[in-house]
Amino acid sequence: MMQKGQIPTMPDEFSLESVVEAIKRYRNKGKTIVFSNGVFDILHRGHVEYLSKAKLLGDILIVGVNDDASVRRLKGEKRPIVPERDRAYIIANLKAVDHVVLFGEETPVQLIDAIVPDILVKGADYQLHEIVGRETVVAAGGRVERISLTPNRATTDLISVILNRYGV
Repeated sequence: MMQKGQIPTMPDEFSLESVVEAIKRYRNKGKTIVFSNGVFDILHRGHVEYLSKAKLLGDILIVGVNDDASVRRLKGEKRPIVPERDRAYIIANLKAVDHVVLFGEETPVQLIDAIVPDILVKGADYQLHEIVGRETVVAAGGRVERISLTPNRATTDLISVILNRYGV
C-alpha cells in the first residue's frame, strides 16, 4: 500500500489487495471512503483541483490510475506520456490523496465492486447514467458526486500547446 512520502519499491504497492486491507481498517474507524479514477497523464492544475474537491467529500480518498496498456486502449498508441508507476507515484504524493491503485481494465468497475466506496466521484462532464460503478455504490447506500472541472485544463490541450510551441 502506497502512502504519502513513500518511494515505491515493491511490486504490489499500488495493488487492489493492499487498498482493500487499508479500507477494512478505515471502515472499522468509521471513516468515509471516497473513490475516483483517471489516467492522470501529465499532471496539471485541473487534476489537482479535482482531487482536492473529491477529498473534501470524505475522510479517505482512494484514486484508481489506469495502467499504461489501458491508457493506450483508451487514448491511442501515443499515450500515456508518463509511465504508470510515475503517474501513480505522483498522484499518491498529492496532499489530498490517501491511496492509489493501478488498474488495467478500461473502466474501474472491478475496483469499485471490490472497494464499494461511500462516495464515488467523477467529473461533471459525465452524465450520471454514464458513471461506471454507480449501481454498486448506490445499492450499498452510498452516493455519486459529479465535480465541476477546471475550465481550459486538460491533458490533451496541454499536449497540443507543447506540440505547437516546440513542433515536431
